[in-house]
Amino acid sequence: MRHRVAGVKLNRSPAHRRALLRNLVTALLEHEVVRTTDVKAKELRRWGDRMITLGKQGTLHARRRAAALLCRRPVVKKLFDELAPRYAARPGGYTRVIKLGVRPGDAAPLSLVELVDRPGAEAGSGGKKKPGRRRAKEQHAHEHAPRRRAAAGA
Repeated sequence: MRHRVAGVKLNRSPAHRRALLRNLVTALLEHEVVRTTDVKAKELRRWGDRMITLGKQGTLHARRRAAALLCRRPVVKKLFDELAPRYAARPGGYTRVIKLGVRPGDAAPLSLVELVDRPGAEAGSGGKKKPGRRRAKEQHAHEHAPRRRAAAGA
């Protein structure tokens, strides 16, 4: 039974798992959007929300705790100077997970993790979807097919 066991193992050693999530949360706070697998995205959501909560506290102790986890100093500065004031009135739920489908190479389910209320997100965060391979071939063949002339009597 998994009673009161937080987090997922992700088929990695504890050090590898911690390094992976540190890098993912650093990238999320730096770029405000990250594309990864579903399971990693759900775990990243927990870590990202905790970092923004630390940023909202604004104390020296919170800054040192965030700096111990995040990989880059400019990201810590951005967390406390830009992101924390943006989410000051929000009581939680700073991240959003959007399912994207499967990865072509290994059919792994992909998700997009993004910070809510980020500037520039109104235009659509998922991007433009490419047509499927079969559909693209059919359209390509249809576009370049020779045009038939009208009946001789017309």
